[in-house]
Amino acid sequence: QVQLVESGGGSVQAGGSLRLSCAASRYTYYMGWFRQGSGKGREGVAALYPGYDSTFYADSVKDRFTVSRDFSSNTMSLEMNNLIPEDTAMYFCAAGEDRVSAWYFAPQYNYWGQGTRVTVSS
Repeated sequence: QVQLVESGGGSVQAGGSLRLSCAASRYTYYMGWFRQGSGKGREGVAALYPGYDSTFYADSVKDRFTVSRDFSSNTMSLEMNNLIPEDTAMYFCAAGEDRVSAWYFAPQYNYWGQGTRVTVSS
Protein backbone atom coordinates (compact mmCIF):
# COMPACT_ATOMS: atom_id res chain seq x y z
CA GLN A 1 0.00 0.00 0.00
CA VAL A 2 1.00 3.58 -0.62
CA GLN A 3 -0.55 6.49 1.23
CA LEU A 4 -0.68 9.80 -0.61
CA VAL A 5 -1.44 13.12 1.06
CA GLU A 6 -1.97 16.27 -0.97
CA SER A 7 -1.69 19.82 0.32
CA GLY A 8 -1.50 23.35 -1.00
CA GLY A 9 -4.89 23.92 -2.57
CA GLY A 10 -6.83 27.12 -2.07
CA SER A 11 -8.65 30.00 -3.69
CA VAL A 12 -6.92 32.50 -5.96
CA GLN A 13 -7.85 35.04 -8.56
CA ALA A 14 -7.18 34.47 -12.22
CA GLY A 15 -3.54 35.05 -13.01
CA GLY A 16 -2.45 33.88 -9.58
CA SER A 17 -0.29 30.95 -8.56
CA LEU A 18 -0.50 27.95 -6.27
CA ARG A 19 1.85 25.11 -5.42
CA LEU A 20 0.46 21.68 -4.66
CA SER A 21 2.42 19.01 -2.85
CA CYS A 22 1.95 15.27 -2.53
CA ALA A 23 3.69 13.25 0.16
CA ALA A 24 3.94 9.53 -0.53
CA SER A 25 4.54 6.92 2.17
CA ARG A 26 7.09 5.21 -0.07
CA TYR A 27 8.62 5.34 -3.50
CA THR A 28 6.67 4.39 -6.60
CA TYR A 29 7.91 4.74 -10.16
CA TYR A 30 4.77 6.21 -11.67
CA MET A 31 3.32 9.37 -10.14
CA GLY A 32 1.04 11.99 -11.59
CA TRP A 33 -1.50 14.70 -10.93
CA PHE A 34 -5.13 14.51 -11.98
CA ARG A 35 -8.04 16.87 -11.53
CA GLN A 36 -11.78 16.61 -11.54
CA GLY A 37 -14.03 19.59 -12.08
CA SER A 38 -17.66 19.71 -11.09
CA GLY A 39 -19.64 17.31 -13.26
CA LYS A 40 -16.56 16.24 -15.19
CA GLY A 41 -14.41 13.15 -15.41
CA ARG A 42 -10.96 12.79 -13.93
CA GLU A 43 -8.41 14.47 -16.20
CA GLY A 44 -4.69 13.91 -16.35
CA VAL A 45 -2.79 17.12 -15.61
CA ALA A 46 0.87 16.11 -15.40
CA ALA A 47 3.11 13.19 -14.61
CA LEU A 48 6.79 12.63 -14.00
CA TYR A 49 8.58 9.31 -14.03
CA PRO A 50 12.29 8.78 -13.34
CA GLY A 51 14.36 8.69 -16.46
CA TYR A 52 15.03 10.71 -19.53
CA ASP A 53 12.20 12.68 -21.13
CA SER A 54 9.54 11.28 -18.85
CA THR A 55 7.61 14.42 -17.99
CA PHE A 56 4.12 14.83 -19.37
CA TYR A 57 1.56 17.63 -19.40
CA ALA A 58 -1.96 18.09 -20.61
CA ASP A 59 -2.10 20.62 -23.44
CA SER A 60 -4.36 22.83 -21.33
CA VAL A 61 -1.68 23.37 -18.68
CA LYS A 62 1.51 23.20 -20.72
CA ASP A 63 3.72 26.28 -20.19
CA ARG A 64 1.75 27.22 -17.06
CA PHE A 65 2.24 24.22 -14.76
CA THR A 66 5.46 22.52 -13.72
CA VAL A 67 5.63 19.09 -12.12
CA SER A 68 8.60 18.00 -10.05
CA ARG A 69 9.59 15.16 -7.74
CA ASP A 70 11.99 14.87 -4.85
CA PHE A 71 12.96 11.21 -4.87
CA SER A 72 14.84 11.48 -1.58
CA SER A 73 11.66 12.41 0.29
CA ASN A 74 9.05 10.70 -1.93
CA THR A 75 7.26 13.97 -2.65
CA MET A 76 5.81 15.40 -5.83
CA SER A 77 4.88 19.01 -6.45
CA LEU A 78 2.84 20.90 -8.99
CA GLU A 79 3.68 24.56 -9.50
CA MET A 80 0.68 26.25 -11.09
CA ASN A 81 1.08 29.72 -12.58
CA ASN A 82 -1.21 32.01 -14.52
CA LEU A 83 -4.23 30.16 -13.23
CA ILE A 84 -7.52 30.50 -15.06
CA PRO A 85 -11.07 29.74 -13.91
CA GLU A 86 -11.04 26.56 -16.01
CA ASP A 87 -8.37 25.20 -13.66
CA THR A 88 -10.93 25.09 -10.85
CA ALA A 89 -11.15 21.47 -9.71
CA MET A 90 -10.27 18.93 -7.07
CA TYR A 91 -6.66 17.92 -7.67
CA PHE A 92 -5.50 14.41 -6.91
CA CYS A 93 -2.11 12.83 -6.58
CA ALA A 94 -1.83 9.35 -8.07
CA ALA A 95 0.80 6.63 -7.88
CA GLY A 96 1.22 3.41 -9.80
CA GLU A 97 3.36 0.32 -9.43
CA ASP A 98 2.21 -1.52 -12.51
CA ARG A 99 3.34 -0.35 -15.92
CA VAL A 100 1.52 2.80 -16.99
CA SER A 101 1.36 2.94 -20.76
CA ALA A 102 -0.65 6.17 -20.97
CA TRP A 103 0.19 8.66 -18.24
CA TYR A 104 -3.20 10.41 -18.47
CA PHE A 105 -5.31 7.25 -18.06
CA ALA A 106 -6.49 7.29 -14.45
CA PRO A 107 -7.45 3.57 -14.06
CA GLN A 108 -3.80 2.60 -14.56
CA TYR A 109 -2.82 4.16 -11.23
CA ASN A 110 -3.12 2.01 -8.11
CA TYR A 111 -3.19 4.61 -5.36
CA TRP A 112 -4.90 7.97 -4.90
CA GLY A 113 -4.81 10.77 -2.40
CA GLN A 114 -7.89 12.38 -0.93
CA GLY A 115 -7.56 15.46 -3.11
CA THR A 116 -7.05 19.15 -2.55
CA ARG A 117 -9.38 21.78 -3.93
CA VAL A 118 -8.27 24.60 -6.21
CA THR A 119 -10.67 27.44 -6.94
CA VAL A 120 -9.80 30.18 -9.42
CA SER A 121 -12.07 33.20 -9.61
CA SER A 122 -12.29 35.60 -12.53
